Amino acid sequence: MFFGGKLMKLTIKELRKNQNLTAKELADQLKLDTIEILNIDNLKLKDVQEPLKSKLLPILRGDYMDKIPWL
Repeated sequence: MFFGGKLMKLTIKELRKNQNLTAKELADQLKLDTIEILNIDNLKLKDVQEPLKSKLLPILRGDYMDKIPWL
């Protein structure tokens, strides 16, 4: 399963760059301060504490892109 293996081994910075998000854009989507994102930028996704990890996961996987209405 892709979710369980490779995704958890990448850093937050790599994952957000793959989604073309800056730290400020990611912080805005999560309703956090930019400094909080920069503090966890070098951590691997598996090392992030659980309440924040569950918020980060759908955005870094790109799930939010599925709901965009294309006209």
